[in-house]
Amino acid sequence: MLEGWEVKSLREGRVQLKESYVNIKAGEAFLQGAHISPLQTASTHIHPEPLRMRKLLLHRQELYKLIGLVERKGFTLVPTAMYWKNSRAKLEIGLAKGKKLHDKRATEKDRDWQRDKQRIMKGSD
Repeated sequence: MLEGWEVKSLREGRVQLKESYVNIKAGEAFLQGAHISPLQTASTHIHPEPLRMRKLLLHRQELYKLIGLVERKGFTLVPTAMYWKNSRAKLEIGLAKGKKLHDKRATEKDRDWQRDKQRIMKGSD
């Protein structure tokens, strides 16, 4: 459910889905963390909230299917794309699985090594 200024901003392509996710509460799906930048030409009596929680309109079968997938351990819903179809804004949702503890440690170790490598290369110049 979008407000008027959000629809206008979407048409201008001013949406950022990084760091956003879909949360399911009380049998309803909500988009959280998506940033929709307000246009400069927005009305003066409206105070836009770029990061507000937005309700997703889904068919009951789709919602039940997503609830079943999310209830499994470690799964979350992540928006991958937003597009227009027949004058309606559509959100493509993907199912993602979080990292295990050993995966996080390996990633952190690689990141530290890359940082140390850059420091060593910079010091040798």
